[in-house]
Amino acid sequence: MDISLGKAKKTRRVYGFDEISLVPSIVTINPEDTDVSVTIGGKKFEMPIIASAMDGVISPKTAALMSKNGGLGVLNLHGVWTRYEDAEKVLKEIAAVDKDKYVELMQKIYLEPIKKELIAKRIKEIKSLGGIAAVSSIPQDALEFGKIARDAGVDIFVVQSTVLSTKHKSTGSKILDLKEFCSMMKVPVLVGNCVTYEVALTLMGTGVAGVLVGIGPGAACTSRGVLGVGVPMATSIADCAAARDSYYKENNVYVPIIADGGMAVGGDICKAIACGADAVMIGSPIAKATEAPGGGFHWGMATPSPTLPRGSRIRVGTIGPLKEILHGPARFDDGSMNFVGALRTSMGTLGAASIKEMQQVEVVIAPSILTEGKVYQKAQQLGMYK
Repeated sequence: MDISLGKAKKTRRVYGFDEISLVPSIVTINPEDTDVSVTIGGKKFEMPIIASAMDGVISPKTAALMSKNGGLGVLNLHGVWTRYEDAEKVLKEIAAVDKDKYVELMQKIYLEPIKKELIAKRIKEIKSLGGIAAVSSIPQDALEFGKIARDAGVDIFVVQSTVLSTKHKSTGSKILDLKEFCSMMKVPVLVGNCVTYEVALTLMGTGVAGVLVGIGPGAACTSRGVLGVGVPMATSIADCAAARDSYYKENNVYVPIIADGGMAVGGDICKAIACGADAVMIGSPIAKATEAPGGGFHWGMATPSPTLPRGSRIRVGTIGPLKEILHGPARFDDGSMNFVGALRTSMGTLGAASIKEMQQVEVVIAPSILTEGKVYQKAQQLGMYK
C-alpha cells in the first residue's frame, strides 16, 4: 500500500527483523527430522550459513573450518590476507589500537598494495586445509582477480559491493559485464548486494549462481548513516525472493537468495529464511569465535576507505569455538550460539521440514515481539537484553 510522505513523495512501509514474528501452524516436527541443507552453485551445504568476507571474520583457517562445519567462509581479496604475507601480525595491530586512532591506522594498513601472488597462495591454503575456497572482490577488480583465482583453483567467486547493478553508468573505467564474467570464470559466481525486486531479477539474468541481499544492516556497517541508503532486511529479502520465484517460473532456473547482514542471533536467521532467503551470510556472530582472526573485534569492508569510511571497528568479544557457535551446545541464553540448533528447533515448532517449507511459514507484523513481557530481562540486562 502506497503512503504519502508529503504532497511531492509517495512511499511505502517496510520492515526489519525486530518488527516481525513467525507463527506456528497445526503441524510440528521433531527438530532432528528437519533438513537445513541448501544447494548453491551445484554445491550442497549441510547448513545455510556463510561467513562474511571480512578480515575480522575469515582467514584461510576459519574458511576451512566453516567448510568442515557444513557451511562456507568467504575470504576478502581486498583485505589484509592479500596485502601482507604476515597478516596475523597486522590483525593484532588492528585489535590493539585505541578507538580514536583506528580509522587512521586502518587507512594506513589498507594502503598497502594487493599482491597478486598472495591471492593464489591464500586459495591454495584454504584448499590444503580441506576447505571449499570462496573469495570475494569488488566489481572493479573482479575481472583481473577472477582470472587469478580461477587458475588457482577457486571453488566459488563472489562479486560484492555496497550496491551492485547491471546498469552502472560511468564515464571512466570499464564496466564489468557479469554475463561474460560468469562464462569466463567456469565456477559459480555469487553477486551482491541489492535490496529490490527489479535489481535482483536483472542480476539473475546474467547467469549468476546466487544473489546477496542487504544494504547497510551489518553490525559494523555505517553505510545507512553515511549514505542514507538501505531497506530493512525483512522487506528486502521478501522482495528479492519474489524475483527469484519469478525468474524460476519463467526460466526454470533457481537462483538462491542469500540474506547478508543484520542477523545477530539465531532468531534473526530463522526470520530471514521465513522471509524467503535460501541461506544467510553473517559476520559479527562468527567474529566472536575463538578462532576468528579479529581477536574479538569486527569491522566492515568499507571501514578503511581513504576518502569516505563507512564502517566501525566494534568489540564483539570472544564467546567460544566456531563449532559451538554454529552447532552448540550453547553456553549462553541469548541466541548467540548453536545457530543450527535454533534453526532446526524453529523449523520443528513451525512444522517446516525443509528450507523451502520454512520459506512458506506465516509471518506477522509484530512491533512488540521483543518487548512484550520482557521487563525483567530488560531491567536486569539478561537474556535478550544482554
